[in-house]
Amino acid sequence: MKVTVHVQRRPDIADPQGTAVARALRDLGHDTVETVRINRTVELEIRGTDPAAIEAEVQTMCERLLANPVMEDFEVVVHR
Repeated sequence: MKVTVHVQRRPDIADPQGTAVARALRDLGHDTVETVRINRTVELEIRGTDPAAIEAEVQTMCERLLANPVMEDFEVVVHR
C-alpha cells in the first residue's frame, strides 16, 4: 500500500533554507515573494492490507526517524 508522509517545520521554528530561497528569489527579481518554507515529502510502499495498522506503523516510523518531533509536524496519508 502506498503511504505519503508530509513533514513540515513548525511555524515557530526558523527555516534557514526557506529564508535563503526567498532571498535568492527576490535577488532574481521576484519581489512579490514574502516568505518561503521548505518542507519534504516521503513516499513509502508498505506491505499489508489493513490501512489502520499501516498508518499506526508509519506514525511510529515518523516519531522515531522520519520527523524530528521537537521541530517538525507530520501528516500520514494512506492511499487505499
